[in-house]
Amino acid sequence: MNIALINENSQADKNSMIETALKRAVEPLGHTVHNYGMYTADDEAQLTYVQNGILAAVLLNGGAAEYVVTGCGTGEGAMLALNSFPGVLCGHVADPLDAYTFAQVNDGNAVALPFALKNGWGQELNLEYTFSKLFGEGSGNGYPRDRVVPEQRNKKILDQVRRNNFKPFPELLLGLDEDLVKGALAGEHFQELFFPAVRDDAVADAVRKILAA
Repeated sequence: MNIALINENSQADKNSMIETALKRAVEPLGHTVHNYGMYTADDEAQLTYVQNGILAAVLLNGGAAEYVVTGCGTGEGAMLALNSFPGVLCGHVADPLDAYTFAQVNDGNAVALPFALKNGWGQELNLEYTFSKLFGEGSGNGYPRDRVVPEQRNKKILDQVRRNNFKPFPELLLGLDEDLVKGALAGEHFQELFFPAVRDDAVADAVRKILAA
């Protein structure tokens, strides 16, 4: 699985720590981490949590990533931004129990973590344990076990509702403020990571059109 890491500006100085914890948890499972930044608080390309949502949606709808790990100070803004887009189902995950239940019950493809709240000593350990529970035991298996059938049924119903309620992503992307989207795609390594990995031609074409404008 290709996992994308995205940090917004308020928590950008933690990018290296988060990347290390994520890789420790998922690389032994055979997953790959692509770090889209921000890499430091002083990066030229500054991402807001709203732009995290745009970038995450581009990666997931384009097939360049199969999962996105992101967040902000509280995790709430990033979660709301990501869930504003089709093809993205983002949970708010603060600890290993959140991670496990979101993976097993909700079977999403993105998480938003609160990188500022309740974090001090041991933050890197909490992150590593959280990522291990998020990715280490599969997804969509249901929890608790006596609720597997209704939980899986409810997830399918939610997916149908979301498909009905959103416009096609390339159309939606081109309808957003051009400068806002350009800023979301301005990361130092975005193009070198995204274009070799993208699998949806319509999304790739929309991104090229925006970047060329």
